[in-house]
Amino acid sequence: MIIRRTVAAASVALAAFSLAACSGSSSTSTGTGAAAESASAKTADDVTKALGEKIASVKLIKAYTAEDDPNHLLGRPNGYTSKTAFGDSRVKAADVEYLGADAVERGGSVEVFADEAGAKARMDFIQSVSKNLPSVGEYDYVKGAVLVRVSRFLTPDQAKEYETALNS
Repeated sequence: MIIRRTVAAASVALAAFSLAACSGSSSTSTGTGAAAESASAKTADDVTKALGEKIASVKLIKAYTAEDDPNHLLGRPNGYTSKTAFGDSRVKAADVEYLGADAVERGGSVEVFADEAGAKARMDFIQSVSKNLPSVGEYDYVKGAVLVRVSRFLTPDQAKEYETALNS
């Protein structure tokens, strides 16, 4: 139990230090359709709602403002234009018991940028930070200006549902 708490505390500290940015898998996707249009032209809140319509286990946790964004990127130079955190009920509570209610590990996050280059740059940054820290990785999916970050505690098949939903 002590080791588990130590590992959890270390993971939280590393995640916070790296702007809560972690990645173990990535995908850059393209496609068309209503959800794709939503992903590229809407806010993070809109995208999160669209994901929730396709994935029943998704629940919006928080829509961030520039004042409470934990990464201090919302509305700032080279940052995102909107950001949300969502939970996924398939993530086991025991795996995330020491993390904040809006931690990516509890489900994920949607970050919307001014353009696709911004979303890809953010994904690349997340992946570079976590490359040597697999215990804090995540799945990342880019669609246009949208980056969807998905908890590492979901199985690869569960995470793939987010990519499918984003592209449908």
